[in-house]
Amino acid sequence: MTSIGFSLNSLILCSTVSSTQSSKRLRPSSRISPRMALATPTTFGFSNLLETFTVNVQRAENRPLNVPLIAPFTIATSRLERVENVAIRVELRNGCVGWGEAPILPHVTAEDQHTAMVKAKEACEFLLRNNGMTLSSVLGEIGVLLPGYEFASVRAGVEMALIDAVATSIGVPLWRLFGGASNTITTDITIPIVSAAEAAKLASKYCKEGFKTLKLKVGKNLNSDIEVLQAIRAVHPDCSFILDANEGYSSNEAIQVLEKLYEVGVSPVLFEQPVHRDDWEGLGYVTRIARERYGVSVAADESCRSIVDVKKIAEENLANVINIKLTKVGVVGALEIIEVARASGLDLMIGGMVETRLAMGFSGHLAAGLGCFKFIDLDTPLLLSEDPVLEGYEVSGAVYKFNNARGHGGFLHWDNLA
Repeated sequence: MTSIGFSLNSLILCSTVSSTQSSKRLRPSSRISPRMALATPTTFGFSNLLETFTVNVQRAENRPLNVPLIAPFTIATSRLERVENVAIRVELRNGCVGWGEAPILPHVTAEDQHTAMVKAKEACEFLLRNNGMTLSSVLGEIGVLLPGYEFASVRAGVEMALIDAVATSIGVPLWRLFGGASNTITTDITIPIVSAAEAAKLASKYCKEGFKTLKLKVGKNLNSDIEVLQAIRAVHPDCSFILDANEGYSSNEAIQVLEKLYEVGVSPVLFEQPVHRDDWEGLGYVTRIARERYGVSVAADESCRSIVDVKKIAEENLANVINIKLTKVGVVGALEIIEVARASGLDLMIGGMVETRLAMGFSGHLAAGLGCFKFIDLDTPLLLSEDPVLEGYEVSGAVYKFNNARGHGGFLHWDNLA
């Protein structure tokens, strides 16, 4: 059997724990690095459960999760009319249920919905056949069954459901399980590739709703991108910008964008994935020029699909920020990458694909609990025309608040997905 082996320094709170809080030090097991120490105001912690919680599944299923969008979602490499994801439900023998979601974004995730359904079914059948293992061993085996980037979205969905079920079993909300740094996060909101007039309309709407940071999808046409940015600035002059090119520019085009924005007095707080994911030289070049000339940080998203990628980015100074998406690397992989990125001095961003509040809520719990993300981009449930998730976190404009409900706190009407 395979068990996970990250050292879990990533689960140490990024914020300083006050002297009035009790710091729990967990005795390291043979599979967890002795460097691990989980500082948390709660008795329970994810690291502790890995070797102490025995997983016994009595029911595991997956079903399509299809939800329409308010408007088409267009980026440099993809266009989406509606969400076609996969929902996963895991029920333990103690009756506790966990929920997961495998998000699918054409031309971005490796899986389409059909493939995700097939692989999720295989994982569910595995869980039903293999009871009595520790959580660590089960997650390790799921990593073997659904390896690498090829099946990362399904792996993430299964991991979410398992961890949610376990957290529900011990009566702890996920944000506390992951460290308890906070129970709130503040997200940006995304404006997809649209006309300048439509972008300005959306920016005005989001400004009234309390969003202070706008993430702008760019990368299809340089001149149109500049027009959109100027139109948004006119109606929302005080907002912060994140530019996300989704691999759409050459390195020279990326620098041109920054130069043109600089000329009109606009400076983004972040430039995300300016060049193709395999253009390492171009990514390093844009990162260096963006920081030296314009004081702009560059984030690696599509270029960061594994811990190997993160180490390369850190060692060669190819980016300033790593965008963590559970859909790209899974929950376990995300914790490993967070640890390496923080140790390397890289800043962290958390994002997602086009997801419901199921997957995005799990990412939000993780971000709130760890407290170490400089940029939070967990907005896509706000772009859906329907919300299939019942209960869960509360939304007030850009602020998400997670309560003390066990586990994720949100769930689906399973029979409605049949």
